[in-house]
Amino acid sequence: MRRVLRTLSTILIVAGCLLIADAGITYAWQEPLSALYARITQDRLGSDLRALERLRPSELQQRALARLQTERRRVAFLARSLRRNVKSGNAIGRIGIPRIGISFVVVQGTDGSTLRKGPGHYRDTPLPGLPGTVAIAGHRTTYLAPFRKINDLRKGDQITIEMPYARFTYRIEKTKIVKPTEYSVIRAVGHDRLVLTACHPLYSASQRYVVFAREVDVQALGSARLRGA
Repeated sequence: MRRVLRTLSTILIVAGCLLIADAGITYAWQEPLSALYARITQDRLGSDLRALERLRPSELQQRALARLQTERRRVAFLARSLRRNVKSGNAIGRIGIPRIGISFVVVQGTDGSTLRKGPGHYRDTPLPGLPGTVAIAGHRTTYLAPFRKINDLRKGDQITIEMPYARFTYRIEKTKIVKPTEYSVIRAVGHDRLVLTACHPLYSASQRYVVFAREVDVQALGSARLRGA
């Protein structure tokens, strides 16, 4: 009986230590089990994104692109095509934010299961390359916590979104804390912009931390580039 009790107490102590360690890691960085899942998923999405980048337009699309005389119009054409065909949870591009040292594959959609894969694009906002406000959401404490340090971003910081058809550069203009129901933050304004959203404060969903960034540069890639460019 003593041996059984000793074994049981040892198991309980180890379990307690593991729970404390898990809580400590989550507080200091992020929840480790969901982070492992998200890392595996991000690696797979990276492969999917590279395959998307290598995909050639159909013959019909190539003829349509040949009639477009500017790279910006080609970028818009390919953005509309991707938006029509992409499904929830699919990779669409990559976001990079040097200030907080992140680079993540962005997926289409912001439902719970999709955001476990990485930052998610709001389906009811345009893709980069189309007029309006592009909006992306991300977790702060789970699933690699891509936007954990979003509150460290400052005016003038750079954000890049690389899509299969173009690389977009944005400069942060301001940040704001709003209620979760404040959908006006993703409305279209008088210029093309990017909006990032995440729960606020840490470990709470009572508010949203919002970053507003203005588009400052577009570099066409792949099929969007004019011949000889």
